[in-house]
Amino acid sequence: MKHGRVVADGMLHNATEQDGQVVLEDGRRLWQDQVTWLPPLVPVYKPRTILALGLNYADHAKELAFKPPEEPLVFLKGERALTGHRQTTRRPPGVQMMHYECELAVVIGRQAKKVKRDDAYDFIAGYTVANDYAVRDYLENWYRPNLRVKNRDGATPLGPWLVDTQDIPDPMALALKTTVNGKVTQQGNTKNMIFDVPFLVEYFSSFMTLNPGDLVLTGTPDGVVDCQPGDVVVTEIEGIGALMNTIAA
Repeated sequence: MKHGRVVADGMLHNATEQDGQVVLEDGRRLWQDQVTWLPPLVPVYKPRTILALGLNYADHAKELAFKPPEEPLVFLKGERALTGHRQTTRRPPGVQMMHYECELAVVIGRQAKKVKRDDAYDFIAGYTVANDYAVRDYLENWYRPNLRVKNRDGATPLGPWLVDTQDIPDPMALALKTTVNGKVTQQGNTKNMIFDVPFLVEYFSSFMTLNPGDLVLTGTPDGVVDCQPGDVVVTEIEGIGALMNTIAA
């Protein structure tokens, strides 16, 4: 099932998806442009820790002229960086390079500590789409992005839906695609991750406790391009959904 959180008529609603429409808890069916979207994390899955992977696709590392990492390159994000489907993300004035990053986002479903990779999927609530924008002008170190690169308010659209784990039989074989103003600019597949989802759950839980709602953003393939104010960016992952975002000045 696909779960979402929206505002309609000034009220917050949990929602599901049916035939392309948004179905509210009271049974009303609305179109996507008739509601205001929030990150699709129901209260029980409120994020506490957001872990994000850098250079987790070999082709993206090559695109940036870096050797693929031998150990996960991880940084933390704040919750205020998250925003919803069909929202805007601001491009700071004067920057030369701000690009999208289409990423599979993993939502932890129950407390996980010292989990073995064979059991990893038992600890996942579901998956959603993340667009983890980066402002390369602010980058001080490719391996540890500073706060302004990845933690600006509203810099990471998430959604539209949280899709239950059981509805995604193999998250390591999903096509990813990004379009800018309707033109395809990025294509990839989660099978090309350097560190796959079960590995990451085992890796993180080996030294820290993962809690319900924690997010793992798993990186992006190559094909990132600069985005300008007014651009409409759609990051899409097979079986999960298409996340729309507009760049604002």
